[in-house]
Amino acid sequence: MNGAQNGQNISSSFPLKKRIRKILKSIRSFSLRRYIYTKLLEKAQATDNTKKIERYNNKLKALDEVKKSVLIKYIIKELFLYFLVSFLFFFVVFFVNNILLLAQTILEQRVPVPTVAKLIVYCLPAIIAQSAPFATLVGFLMCLGRMVSDNEILILRASGQRYSIILIPVLILGLLISIFSFVMNDYFLPLGTINYNKLKKDIVQSNPMVEIEPNSIKQLNDFSLVIGDQNENGVEDIIFFDDSSDSEKKIIIAKDTVAEKTDIDGLLLELKMQNPYVLIMNKKNQKSYDVIHSDDLTLNVFDSVIDQSGAGLSPREMTSYDLYKKIKVLEEEQKLTKIQLNTYYLEYHKKFSIPFGSIFFAILAFPLALLFSKKDGQTIGLILGIVISVLYWASSMLGQLFGIRSGYDGFWMMWGPDFFIGIVGLLLYLRLKRK
Repeated sequence: MNGAQNGQNISSSFPLKKRIRKILKSIRSFSLRRYIYTKLLEKAQATDNTKKIERYNNKLKALDEVKKSVLIKYIIKELFLYFLVSFLFFFVVFFVNNILLLAQTILEQRVPVPTVAKLIVYCLPAIIAQSAPFATLVGFLMCLGRMVSDNEILILRASGQRYSIILIPVLILGLLISIFSFVMNDYFLPLGTINYNKLKKDIVQSNPMVEIEPNSIKQLNDFSLVIGDQNENGVEDIIFFDDSSDSEKKIIIAKDTVAEKTDIDGLLLELKMQNPYVLIMNKKNQKSYDVIHSDDLTLNVFDSVIDQSGAGLSPREMTSYDLYKKIKVLEEEQKLTKIQLNTYYLEYHKKFSIPFGSIFFAILAFPLALLFSKKDGQTIGLILGIVISVLYWASSMLGQLFGIRSGYDGFWMMWGPDFFIGIVGLLLYLRLKRK
């Protein structure tokens, strides 16, 4: 048993030793040539030979460029490999969370499988754009952590290389990922959202019961529909809130409701309520209200209530350029309140803050991995990356919530987490430089 275990340990450590020997060999070959050219340069300077001095200076300069390019390519290759693995991880997580649950709900309403597949395809840009920043953080932390644990960073530093030789590929790849994520978020995401809403509207018009989900709440502007359990004919325990009037608020309650399709254009279905109660409250005088009871009541559900895109393109369906022009028009018209206009600001800054979060994550990952990944670098990087990703996601959601409900500035609500991460990364880098 001991012999087998020793054999496994030797075989597992052999690739690591082979990689280190390869790096050391490359560094030694560069160092030997540098030593020879340096001695020749000193000899030429002693004899004041201008041509030889220029020649050996150029050779030393070229040697430095070759050495840096080899190291940068190696580090970029390793970072990109770990980024791909992390990207697949987050892609699967978001795919299962956002897509498969949706597909399951729609399939229960007997929607054709090809239609469900199209819905999934239209949602992919959002998943890709959301996965890229988190994959950057986790992938870079794992990669750099592995390099620290394998003493590759120590070898580079011992050979006279500065931290910039590692920081440059980190920033380059982080910027490229940010640009890729921005394209997905700014062009393909609005395109996918528009096609998704069109297809969803077609599904609802052909089968309105897709949107009448049991135990759910449907809300649009001043209307809310609370749905209880679903039976063979329709739904039970339905509550409808109408707050569209400035003077009064209506609440309709019914125990049993039958849902029927109609052929009227724009009318999705009729909710025929049995023994409903209608409560009409005066907003100016809370003590004044009316209660109406009837044997039956018909509530018409129009497509504008179900399909929120019916009133035009939403901010999510616009590119950053189109959304910017829309904001300027709304500012000139001054028809929206500050809180309503802030929703557009939030979505506009979100189109930039989430994709370019990759470059901020790259700035944070570099010093964080080098400072705290001396042992078990990959494991430490994975744990730190997931924890920071969850905190970043939570802060972004809270920023959107405060911006929409409380009217806080959309710029700071969206860019605040990125700026905080960038500042922490810079502080850790300064600490790393002082070591």
